[in-house]
Amino acid sequence: MKLTTFLFFAVFQFIVHAQNENYKIADGIIEYHDLFNASNNSEISCYRIPSIITAKNGDLVVAIDERVPSCGDLKWSKDINIVIRRSTDNGKTWSSIEKIVDFPEGQSASDPSMILDKITGEIFLFYNFMDLDKELNVYYFHVIKSNDNGKTWSQPEDITSQISKPEWHNDFKFITSGRGIQTENGILLHCLVNLESGMHVFGSKDHGKSWFFIDHPLAPADESKIVELSDNSLMVNSRTNNKGNRYVHTSNDAGNTWITTSETELIDPSCNASIISHKFIEDGVEKNVLLFANANSTTKRENMTIKLSYDDGETWSKGKTIYPGSSAYSSLTILKNGDIGLFFEKEDYKENVFVSFSFNWLNSN
Repeated sequence: MKLTTFLFFAVFQFIVHAQNENYKIADGIIEYHDLFNASNNSEISCYRIPSIITAKNGDLVVAIDERVPSCGDLKWSKDINIVIRRSTDNGKTWSSIEKIVDFPEGQSASDPSMILDKITGEIFLFYNFMDLDKELNVYYFHVIKSNDNGKTWSQPEDITSQISKPEWHNDFKFITSGRGIQTENGILLHCLVNLESGMHVFGSKDHGKSWFFIDHPLAPADESKIVELSDNSLMVNSRTNNKGNRYVHTSNDAGNTWITTSETELIDPSCNASIISHKFIEDGVEKNVLLFANANSTTKRENMTIKLSYDDGETWSKGKTIYPGSSAYSSLTILKNGDIGLFFEKEDYKENVFVSFSFNWLNSN
């Protein structure tokens, strides 16, 4: 074998191995834990739409669609279930896949999202429901609850009438996947979208016993995430279609009025993203930072990146690339050891991976 041929083969093999297992980045190696992969189960077409939460005891819970006959969204599939895995060691090891929402064929559940009530310890998991045989294209909103850190779950509760309008019955509407929040004063808040009448905020002031709806539509806004800023004002970060960047909506009066701006620093290929607020201590002083994860491109679902803002979203860091290749929906959380956890779709939706890294690494140049 000629030396040049040997060297080419050796380099090729190294690249293939590196891409297959880990992506070397800066001063460390990100390890991808592929938690849901349909190639391991011939009965499943794909897993899609990731959601992650850190329970009150520090356990991690990840939820996702189990799409059986096809990878189609809710109105195109008669068999979509919600499945989870859990970790008790900051994502190093994971439980087996567990199906927690499974309706008879013809009825499907999709787009999981979660909120932790830090006061009660209860986890709320929301999803969109459709009976394709009886009411095709009619969307309902369900929630299930866990009071033991994701080990067991309640029966579904239909909250459609509490957070929607009767005249919306036939509209294309959905609770956005990923996660909602609990504000400093204990209110649970989340986002739902009606593509005909705008994005709306809903929530609960009594720890999920009942739910309210704020009738102030936001636009442009597709799949969105809400965060509380350092001054307790609210920010909704929104996917917008065919614009090449995110839009941001802010409110200083608990969602009664909003200011909408185009966020050109957060480029986006029309894709779901994740944003969370994180408090940390630096030199004895508590500080607040926003973490934003998305496919950092104007045109393609690729280049999963996390950016930081220390001024409530006024400016953003250049960001750290988590994976440069095909990547789409994502969900962020803070681990019990203080590290950052990210659960995202990878390789044209074939893999759904968990990664973690220290905040110091993320904050370094």
